[in-house]
Amino acid sequence: MTGVLGVDVPDARGRTGLDRAGRDLTGNPDVVVRDVELLSSSWYVNRRTTFERRGRDGVWRTEQRETHDRGNGATVLLYDTDRGTVLLTRQFRLPAYVNGSPDGLLVETAAGLLDEQDAESAVRREAEEELGVAVGPLSRLPDLFMSPGSVTERLAFFAGPYTPADRVSAGGGLAEEGEDIEVLELSFDEALAWVDDGRIADAKTVLLLQWAALRGPFSARRPSAGAALAGQRRVVLDE
Repeated sequence: MTGVLGVDVPDARGRTGLDRAGRDLTGNPDVVVRDVELLSSSWYVNRRTTFERRGRDGVWRTEQRETHDRGNGATVLLYDTDRGTVLLTRQFRLPAYVNGSPDGLLVETAAGLLDEQDAESAVRREAEEELGVAVGPLSRLPDLFMSPGSVTERLAFFAGPYTPADRVSAGGGLAEEGEDIEVLELSFDEALAWVDDGRIADAKTVLLLQWAALRGPFSARRPSAGAALAGQRRVVLDE
């Protein structure tokens, strides 16, 4: 009897039991998983899950959803407040290219999959590989689901300072993994301008830059959101 790759026969990455994900979930009494089918496990894992869900009207309904499991990841915004700069990357992203990005080159914060490391260790690894920086103290921000309608990934967000002295290499990623990454050092104001005009269109990067402006290391340079709203209210009242 022939087995199924990723189920009872190891796939190319040596994995089995990939059809078990989600079967034992009990955190939501209104959801009961009935079946999980493994659709593919070439590198990432695609599954079709059949489950019953009780709606707000009390009626149980059978539903199916497909999920794309690429593992969890981490990302970091490195900033230099003395010089008013941030370190970002630019690299080719095929999914963006086939869905409207003019050249597929996206400007992003350094990021990568955890690959069985803890999130902080992974993001330090990525910062050194992609940006050529040995990262010092880091602040951890809330983890976020970036595309919860179909992708299981939970992304850990970090931010931390850097100086020119922290550069240990030119960065650029790992050639053996096909990475060809350009390191960009931008002024923080320029990075925000790139968000405004669409030159930065990557969600994690936009979130981290906006955090840096509103709550993070560059917030002291700008009016608080509350003050801005108060000013708007005064204008309305004056009118």
